Amino acid sequence: MHRRPWLRWCALSLAVAAMHIWLVGQALPDSFGLGAGDVPVRMEVAFVTELAPAAPPAVAPQAAAPAQRALRPAAAASQPEPEPDLEPEPAPEPEPRPAAPETAVAAAPAPSEPTPSAAAPQAEAPAFEWPPSTRLSYRLTGDFRGPVEGQAQVEWVRSGTRYQVRLDVSVGPSFAPLLSRRVTSEGEVTAEGLRPERFDEETRFIFRDPRRLRVDMSGDTVRLAGGAEVPRPPGLQDTASQFVQLTWLFTMQPELLRAGQVLPIPLAFPRRVQLWQYEVGESETLNTPAGPIAAVHVRPLSGPGPNAASDAQRGGDLVPEAWFAPSLQYLPVRILIRQGGGNYVDLLIERLPQQAAPAK
Repeated sequence: MHRRPWLRWCALSLAVAAMHIWLVGQALPDSFGLGAGDVPVRMEVAFVTELAPAAPPAVAPQAAAPAQRALRPAAAASQPEPEPDLEPEPAPEPEPRPAAPETAVAAAPAPSEPTPSAAAPQAEAPAFEWPPSTRLSYRLTGDFRGPVEGQAQVEWVRSGTRYQVRLDVSVGPSFAPLLSRRVTSEGEVTAEGLRPERFDEETRFIFRDPRRLRVDMSGDTVRLAGGAEVPRPPGLQDTASQFVQLTWLFTMQPELLRAGQVLPIPLAFPRRVQLWQYEVGESETLNTPAGPIAAVHVRPLSGPGPNAASDAQRGGDLVPEAWFAPSLQYLPVRILIRQGGGNYVDLLIERLPQQAAPAK
């Protein structure tokens, strides 16, 4: 007698769950598969150590000076002209007096070292090394047509001058996720940071075939997932490489983490290349499963205009903001990703980062 209500309740629960799964599937972009090619070969590495919190490296301020000098002429185009006229004046003075050049360089290193300074940074450069391959594990919560839970990982893998950044997100139990998404960026490590060459995104949904897309950035143009080609702007990043690029930037120029700083970064999305601006916020203490961690909030500016993060949300693109921890090599310890319509996932680090053994 009492079994029928229980059976009706089970049937109703299964129907609601099935409808929820169907709605999530319908919300996924339809353009997956456009421009998708071969799956990128995974760079394998063993993570053997745990990164302990420590003070940030002291090498960054030394590398920041050239970038600051490079920004000043761009702000006032009338200043570069007198500078070349001023530099030749001290040059003839050292010729009659051999001791003068040393004192002149020591007294005024900034104006006399724009070109010869290549020797000085080369002497300092060994103090900075890209961090070894690193894995960050996150606990996932959020809302996607209803509350969701899951897990995520970000892996930074480097071999020589080649790199991969992998972001894996899964919703539901780890042994049988309802939805999973893998984002991969790969390319070259250069003196200006990362230079992505290709971006891949794969989404797997229960009861459906995987959908893939690819963005090709290997040349002077960017081939988007739909096949259109657009010019490649200098400093271009994609939605996965930007996290490591920002980590590198904050390591080299920690003064950029001051509240109120605005950082422009051109980003390649599956359907567009767009200039984004990130605003640096205040430092916060995050209560994580790995313990309290001080981190700086960096979020995209929103508002009207073609460069606004709100436009990307309306277009279905993923809009991330992150919290970077200076004590953990400026790695992102929290990533909040929004996709419009109130959908979001919140990734909070659940253990200290794992790293590979340093290269010998």
